[in-house]
Amino acid sequence: MGSVEIPPIDYAAIAPVLVILGAACLAILVEAFLPRHQRWSVQVGLSLASIVIAGVALAAFARSVGTGVTTLSDSLAVDPPTLFLWGTLLALGLGSVLLIADRSVEPGGAFVAEAIPAEGPGTMSRAAASASGMRTEVFPLALFSLGGMMVFCAANDLLTMFIALEVLSLPLYLMCGLAKRRRLLSQEAAVKYFLLGAFASAFFLYGLALLYGYAGSVKLQAIADATAGSERSDTLLFAGLGLLLVGLLFKASVGPFHTWTPDVYQGAPTAVTGFMAACTKVAAFGGILRVLQVAFEASSWEWRGVVWTIAVVSMVIGVVLGLTQRDIKRMIAYSSVAHAGFMLLGALALSDRGLAATLFYLLAYGFTTIAVFGVISLVRRSDGEATHLSDWAGLAKRSPLVAWVFTFLLLALAGIPMTSGFVGKFVVFEAALTDGMAPLVVVALVASAVAAFFYLRVIVLMHFQEPAADGPTVSVPGAFTTAAITLGVVVTLLLGVLPTLALDWANVGGFVS
Repeated sequence: MGSVEIPPIDYAAIAPVLVILGAACLAILVEAFLPRHQRWSVQVGLSLASIVIAGVALAAFARSVGTGVTTLSDSLAVDPPTLFLWGTLLALGLGSVLLIADRSVEPGGAFVAEAIPAEGPGTMSRAAASASGMRTEVFPLALFSLGGMMVFCAANDLLTMFIALEVLSLPLYLMCGLAKRRRLLSQEAAVKYFLLGAFASAFFLYGLALLYGYAGSVKLQAIADATAGSERSDTLLFAGLGLLLVGLLFKASVGPFHTWTPDVYQGAPTAVTGFMAACTKVAAFGGILRVLQVAFEASSWEWRGVVWTIAVVSMVIGVVLGLTQRDIKRMIAYSSVAHAGFMLLGALALSDRGLAATLFYLLAYGFTTIAVFGVISLVRRSDGEATHLSDWAGLAKRSPLVAWVFTFLLLALAGIPMTSGFVGKFVVFEAALTDGMAPLVVVALVASAVAAFFYLRVIVLMHFQEPAADGPTVSVPGAFTTAAITLGVVVTLLLGVLPTLALDWANVGGFVS
């Protein structure tokens, strides 16, 4: 018998992923063996500590990475863009865990283990909520999903990418159904996300199979080599790429593959929505950038027009349907569809400048989104969050600080100067212009102007209308929610005023394969 060759593993390169997935496994043991009343504090401490340790390991490796390395039989590529995406995911994961862990905004937190007899319609005493305990399984689910996102960004072959897609998706399906209040809406959101996600995964897997038939390999570099000099029929290539892109664009909430987004954003617990909106977008676009730039750059002249059209459709759907929404979470969902269209401009540029611009946009959008959902969780009625736009009328008179923080975040989403949103749009549009996509930039500018209307509508509601007598209250945020919102606001401001450091980090080189 011949000896089995063990592939070399660069443990320093993949240490951040190992820490997160190892902590997720440990968190499952905590769920299994610790009494319920001890789990929350241990799970919160474990989750936050693992993200910090993974960040330290990432920083230590980043100093010596050079142009990048591949490891695990070239299935993972750890290069400067991967490190930027991992750092972004860990930072956004930290903010998300803080939101998920909060138990002060809502008695017992947004995840309570079972229904408790209410003291009145739609109310629950703090004692009752405390007795029921929080569903702490949300913490290992979040860590597994975060680990899957990190692997997805670094996957150097389509099979690894598919496995990572399932690892990041399956926990999200469960987390969407864990809301304590509006439980049926939450479970409906989870089922819709699961069913549509299963279809998207099937498209991805079928595309993978066709590309394997074309190139004889699932490795991105092998597909690129086959694309550049193959005599085979291009039917397999473009059918496979089309199906593969459907799966990737679904995860990124790009129109017209966005149909799950408004329902899931509305129905999922708000902390989970924040995690999903920020982190999944980063992971999905990390995968899209790597696939397009590494595997399909040589054939770009044939598929670029299709992705142009998708970008325009995504922007139009996002801004037009966003204008019609009366629920603030659904409005932010359609906003995310429009922003996905803007990000596609950077991905289409297929250059280091386009790559750096998209990475910066993902960083800026993620922090703003985390803070937005943190603020939304504070405005409440007796039966839960007040997400109807009419509930936000006169908010500045009830709670000026919350109203002004939300105003700043909405202006950032609209792309107003002195915010990260303005710099993000500027660098993406500039990269697209440099690459000769002026018509697409014009469409994006018009879409940005129209989108500004539905952000300004909420600002006018908050500051220039009188609050209803029976209007919602604004909860006093606990330390965790305060920290998450503060983190998002500070980063949004810093990236708007001093973007150079983040732009320089994003502009350190391209993908390796």
